[in-house]
Amino acid sequence: MANKKRNIFLFLLLAFVLVIMFFVSISLGSVTIPFKEVCTSLTGGHASKSTWEYIIINYRLPKAITAVLVGTGLSVSGLLMQTLFRNPLAGPYVLGLSSGASLGVAFVILGAGFLPSFLSEIALSSYGIVLASTVGSTLVLLLVLVVSQQLRDTMAILIVGLMFGSFTTAIVSVLTYFSTAEQLQKFTFWSMGNLGSLSWSTIFILTVCVGLGLTLSAGSIKPLNALLLGENYAKSMGLNFKRARLVIILATSILAGSITAFAGPIAFVGLAVPHIAKLTFQTSNHTILFWSTLFLGAIIMLFCDVVSQMPGFDVTLPINAITSIIGAPVVIWLLVQKRNFQ
Repeated sequence: MANKKRNIFLFLLLAFVLVIMFFVSISLGSVTIPFKEVCTSLTGGHASKSTWEYIIINYRLPKAITAVLVGTGLSVSGLLMQTLFRNPLAGPYVLGLSSGASLGVAFVILGAGFLPSFLSEIALSSYGIVLASTVGSTLVLLLVLVVSQQLRDTMAILIVGLMFGSFTTAIVSVLTYFSTAEQLQKFTFWSMGNLGSLSWSTIFILTVCVGLGLTLSAGSIKPLNALLLGENYAKSMGLNFKRARLVIILATSILAGSITAFAGPIAFVGLAVPHIAKLTFQTSNHTILFWSTLFLGAIIMLFCDVVSQMPGFDVTLPINAITSIIGAPVVIWLLVQKRNFQ
């Protein structure tokens, strides 16, 4: 009973912090907009300055929504992979999806010079890069799904995913070796991740993809709980293991693949947030972990977005660098605290 009350309090606290961080993310940046003006603009009113309203509606609100989608999607997919493979170091990109997306983008950016000028412009547009990333991650997904149907050992699938990732990374390295400085710069900027380049139409597509992935993930909560004690125990409980594994891999692929396609590869979040959720709620029950990971992922991503905007400065730091700089010490501290209390 005490644990239930504690969990309810923590969830209410996380919901409150999430709302606050959402508004703070919109308020702070190179131009600081008063909190009251943000609330007025988002509740249907008009800000006292038209420039503030334009910044809120056309730039910062889409960016904040993207941060929430990225944080929730990557965090939940990381939780799925860590439970499926029973490996605390597994993350959403462990199946090689990020490497596949990087390969698709590398072919477009680094190979655009060999195309006619009009085709090169189309390929290097935001939609061309999203399409290339989607195709790359989808091809790796299909290969992983085909292999997963042939292998009985789940750990073998993990190794296959890592091999796909190494193979595609090697091809990207070869492409970068023969590329110009300008092409390398474009590819490097994409690999740093970007939350602020999505239009409302692309945010809608990303929302649909993340919603589908989260729905499949929520439907896998019972199988995930059964898998905590191993495959044999799950099978003895009547779980159709191959079907459950396929759904979990598919959910992770939809989440990680769509997010990488639209926002680039975002590091740390999918790996670390599930650990933070487990240490915060002190449970392995995925009914609680699913929702806590959802909230914590969104909060941490919004916080990293605020830091990357460098409030008061005209500089925006790479979101990938911020997630790792902030996240790694936090996880180390939490693990040390856990050890001290044991």
